[in-house]
Amino acid sequence: MTDQYDDIIHLPHHISSTRPRMSGIDRAAQFSPFAALTGYDASIKESARLTDARIELDDSQKEEIGEKLRLVTGQPDAEIKITYFLPDTKKTGGKYVLAAGTVKKVDEYERMIIMGDGKQIPIDEVIDVDCDVFGEPC
Repeated sequence: MTDQYDDIIHLPHHISSTRPRMSGIDRAAQFSPFAALTGYDASIKESARLTDARIELDDSQKEEIGEKLRLVTGQPDAEIKITYFLPDTKKTGGKYVLAAGTVKKVDEYERMIIMGDGKQIPIDEVIDVDCDVFGEPC
């Protein structure tokens, strides 16, 4: 049985003259063309993604934000920067986002700030307001 390959066992390995030699990583990759656990990588990345915790404001901070919003309401040239919490749709927590522009309307009934560009920001998620009215900070 061992005599069967005696004529070729000591021949040199064939090297192609037209194709480059494949690296070990590429050669190994051709033998693992599928993911055994579909969706596992995505769930690991999602669980590793960090979110911020919501900051709870006290009544005086909420009142200060309300005063600043009342000051810029109806001032079409008032530039404002609003920092607000955007809850994450997939897990607890979220992130803080900065929106800049002019305030078109503050809807007290719906508890929304409507910006000049149409963006709607929930008043209850706002943690900071930085504004300029007539070139003066408010």
